[in-house]
Amino acid sequence: MLPRRLIDIVFAWLFRVFSFTGVAALGAIVVFIFIQGAEPFLNPTATTIRIVTERFDSITLNGRVYENPEGFIEMPWDTESITFRFINRGEERELVFNLAPEKNFRTGILTPIEAGDGSVSFPDANTCSVSYPGAITGLTQKIHIVLPEPPYSILKFLGGMDWLPSYKKVYGIFPMILGSLYVCFGALLLGVPIAILSALFMSEFLPPKLAGVFRSGVELLAGIPSVVYGFFGLMVIVPMVKETFKTPSGNSLLSAVLVLSIMILPTVISVSEKCLRAVPRSRREASLSLGASKMQTAWHVVLPHASSGVITGIILGFSRAVGETMAVILVAGNSVQLITNPLEGLRTLTATIVLEMGYAEGRHAFMLFSIGIVLLIMILILNTFILLIRRRGEVE
Repeated sequence: MLPRRLIDIVFAWLFRVFSFTGVAALGAIVVFIFIQGAEPFLNPTATTIRIVTERFDSITLNGRVYENPEGFIEMPWDTESITFRFINRGEERELVFNLAPEKNFRTGILTPIEAGDGSVSFPDANTCSVSYPGAITGLTQKIHIVLPEPPYSILKFLGGMDWLPSYKKVYGIFPMILGSLYVCFGALLLGVPIAILSALFMSEFLPPKLAGVFRSGVELLAGIPSVVYGFFGLMVIVPMVKETFKTPSGNSLLSAVLVLSIMILPTVISVSEKCLRAVPRSRREASLSLGASKMQTAWHVVLPHASSGVITGIILGFSRAVGETMAVILVAGNSVQLITNPLEGLRTLTATIVLEMGYAEGRHAFMLFSIGIVLLIMILILNTFILLIRRRGEVE
């Protein structure tokens, strides 16, 4: 048998190691997210102009010959003109791009582009493509010039109205910020009163055995995966909203609020009911002895005494509402727009991350990390605000 003191020392060190490891891992994750999220606002996407060619055996670029070019051909970002010479269908051709370099890696292509019988297109805001027909169908020769994207403005990111990452390279998340706030506060306004009244009913008015049955049911509801709630909303709430209000689609803010209000009920009820039951019995007896009814005692004595725990339950419910993704994706409509009607569709911050992370690359992927930072800051600010209200209530 090891001495008890040695066992205590070993476990103390184990607790320290595990605690440090957990804190270090959490800190590393947060730092990684902040580094990735800050990248689009600090650095350009590239420091050179990148050129890609397709099906060229040889091409001359500003007097330099490239044989069988593959991958990127890079040139300084402040180049003012790029001249291509190549053979197309047995004829020597020349293509000139005139550029307008500015400060901070901002470079534009001056149009029109004299491409002869070539077809000029702009796949996105920073890419120009010129296609020349080949001798055989399917052997089209193409030249792509990709300009660097300068650091993005954080004001345009937070206050922008448009989210067009694939074509115009526009990343405005203001409608999504408002959409997240609408959904969360709507769920709180609808769900919290119901949750508090339910907790009061279970702790003050139900017999102990029956209250235990209800308590077990609430805890069971808290363990249901969010995607199940979302599927329920998609199959029941969305058609109900559509039929009730005669709208083209039931995927809307109202549907998302209804689903989220149901989802936060178990969390708020469970925490609030435990805090209400923890109120000393002497407080109830003192109130009843003064002639107050059971309802008056529950509302004016028990609930204020447990307000600190009730607010904790509200914070937990709010955190779940803000971070909820799957259920909102299924019922909210996922349209990036400012809404003036609760029957219109919207998109939240978390839904954008989930919907686009699978195919995002480059700056688009970094912007999704930036959305994560905004979401984290929103939760910290709103939780701090609720905690200040809680502390002020405790002081009063």
